[in-house]
Amino acid sequence: MNEYLKHDEWCIIEEGFNPENHQSSESIFSLGNGNMGQRAMFEEAYSGKTLQGTYIAGVYYPDKTRVGWWKNGYPEYFAKVLNAPNWIGIDVKINGEMLDLAKCKLSEFVRTLNMKEGVLKRSFIATMSNGNQVKVEGKRFLSIVTSEVGVIRYSVTALNFDGKISFNSYIDADVKNEDSNYDEKFWDVLNAKSITGEAYITARTKKLDFHVCMGMKYDLYKDDKKQTVVPSLIEEEKYVSNTVVVDICQGEEVVIYKYASVLSSLNHSKTEIMNDAEKVVSEAHQKGYDSLLNEHVAAWADKWANSDITIEGDVAAQQAIRFNIFQLNQTYTGEDERLNIGPKGFTGEKYGGSTYWDTEAYCVPFYLSTSRPEVTRNLLVYRHKQLQKAIENAEKLGFNSGAALYPMVTMNGEECHNEWEITFEEIHRNGAIAFAIYNYIRHTDDKAYLAEYGLDVLVGISRFWSQRVTYSTAKKKYVMLGVTGPNEYENNVNNNWYTNTIACWCMSYTQEAFKYVKESNPVRYEEIMKNLNFDFDQETSRWNDILENMHFPMDEETGVFMQQDGFMDKEQLTASDLDPQFRPINQFWSWDRILRSCFIKQADVLQGIYLFEENYDMETIKKNYNFYEPRTLHESSLSPCIHSILASKIGDIDSAYEMYLRTSRLDLDDYNREAHEGLHITSMAGTWMSIVEGFGGMRVVNGQLSLKPLIPEKWKSYSFKVRFRGNLVNVRVSEEGVGVINEEGEDISIFIVDDEYVIEKSSSLVIEHA
Repeated sequence: MNEYLKHDEWCIIEEGFNPENHQSSESIFSLGNGNMGQRAMFEEAYSGKTLQGTYIAGVYYPDKTRVGWWKNGYPEYFAKVLNAPNWIGIDVKINGEMLDLAKCKLSEFVRTLNMKEGVLKRSFIATMSNGNQVKVEGKRFLSIVTSEVGVIRYSVTALNFDGKISFNSYIDADVKNEDSNYDEKFWDVLNAKSITGEAYITARTKKLDFHVCMGMKYDLYKDDKKQTVVPSLIEEEKYVSNTVVVDICQGEEVVIYKYASVLSSLNHSKTEIMNDAEKVVSEAHQKGYDSLLNEHVAAWADKWANSDITIEGDVAAQQAIRFNIFQLNQTYTGEDERLNIGPKGFTGEKYGGSTYWDTEAYCVPFYLSTSRPEVTRNLLVYRHKQLQKAIENAEKLGFNSGAALYPMVTMNGEECHNEWEITFEEIHRNGAIAFAIYNYIRHTDDKAYLAEYGLDVLVGISRFWSQRVTYSTAKKKYVMLGVTGPNEYENNVNNNWYTNTIACWCMSYTQEAFKYVKESNPVRYEEIMKNLNFDFDQETSRWNDILENMHFPMDEETGVFMQQDGFMDKEQLTASDLDPQFRPINQFWSWDRILRSCFIKQADVLQGIYLFEENYDMETIKKNYNFYEPRTLHESSLSPCIHSILASKIGDIDSAYEMYLRTSRLDLDDYNREAHEGLHITSMAGTWMSIVEGFGGMRVVNGQLSLKPLIPEKWKSYSFKVRFRGNLVNVRVSEEGVGVINEEGEDISIFIVDDEYVIEKSSSLVIEHA
């Protein structure tokens, strides 16, 4: 852990500059607006260690897969979110000396991420080598109203001298990815121009031909008076800038306002993209800094009105949940069904910025409850659009007849993950996609989605499962051989309990979906049957045979579901037996040692119990939790939240709270020593789940909202909102009782603990503890 940030309910605050923390802070203080994002690198020059990162949604590069031994079926490339041209740069010279925070003396350094407003602020006093001292204040935001616009206010105040200050405002397209497999640069520049008061660069990716155009305009003020200064212009192949020099006296403040447009060919014609960039930045410049900021802050207020969670009595917990919600809201907005949610969002390059099963397993519950239904629907449509690619992925591995294997990692539906035990074996991801369809429908009651998109996907997935199993004559059961479950510290195992469980559920749910579509939309049903060449009796007969005869490993002595065949052959240790100095083990142990151990990276059996808890009694849930949690190292960001929810379920509120803090402050306190690589965006949704589904006990049972709330001892109260079938329900839990407000929608029936209550529209209910 590395706890260097102040606790505050609405802000992330770093006081004092430590270069050792800078790359972590670049991740933690990142900004985004769904269309683009940016690490919190400095505007001015910095010769210290930094990961420059400007990212544009949907723009990627297929970097050729790099492995030691090529195996048949490997993906040809690993997709990378691209570090795009840098538009924020403002080189500053004080009487001819470059301002560089790695070289000057710093004091009063404060970096603040205001999550309520979506604004990054920074201030410090710098003493140059010649003794000149300046106070610098920077403020920037990426507009969530006009998502192709970024804005900076950057000021310099002379504290002890008279002289000259120069500002070189630039766009730099000579950028590279830190994670490039072959150290190559991914951009060619097509057009670069610098004219008085503005500059533009159009760059093209060397593969796939994505075009990006960035434009800038600026204004210069001294003591609130606009300055007219003729700039020096630079127009190079990959770099454009305007440099202005202004005289300054002791005590005077000079401010540069920089406006940028960031456009991609996903949304603009390649032939018109520079003209469009000029138009967008001109409109932003004309609107002005204050107007852009005010509308941006107002838009964030609307987001918080629907998604905020309040916690009274625990500032660390309050800060953490808001940080997680903030990052989720600025990563994905649901406006564009071509986009998805990368594990690092716009905060770093690791994992390539691609789509993983994290979206369906963890993010969908958050967006279902905090956003309009169309946002989650677009996440599902994203997968439907890639169904044919999923079928092709399965064909590459020897499957046929429309069987679909969705990729573990993707940008466009093709598999682009380069670790064989993941690419070929971690097939449980198929189940997460099917479950997301079910989850969406039970929350929204949008059953029409099955006929429109959902059934096609469910059939492809179920066909895959029916071909992936093998009938064991020795066991007289169907088995699933050579898989990797959610616990990635086990590879190439047989009969992973979770994978077998979700495979069977998929085949069962697909048959329910067939029945519904046939009854509700017989014309579409016949169309689907014809398009898919589906022989209902033949295919479902095999599915049902598998359902009745699937092998599920179980340990008779303990009565727990075995993670996979042979798990009890391992030496049964617990996490407490490990020396903390050798954690996380993936940074200290050889891989074969990890595979031979009983240690679990993240919820595996417990992942299945979480999804299908209605199938198990409390004794079974407790038994499995008490067996697996002590063996789990939580060295995946996706792990603590599931354990927190189940700990709440069985009444272990102390463990639930401990796990909540771990998942919510994972990046803020850098539990796994990897915040410098980027934030764990998709697991942040698990923080929300830990409160709403864990402490709040929120479930959908038989089509109705159900709450079984608990409250951690340290908290005085907490509140959250849930969108459910046209209603917006505000829930507040305190030491005294539970309050529910029906803020939007018609009358709603809700189960609270074990009793049913009808809450009329625009009314509230308070239930006091006995």
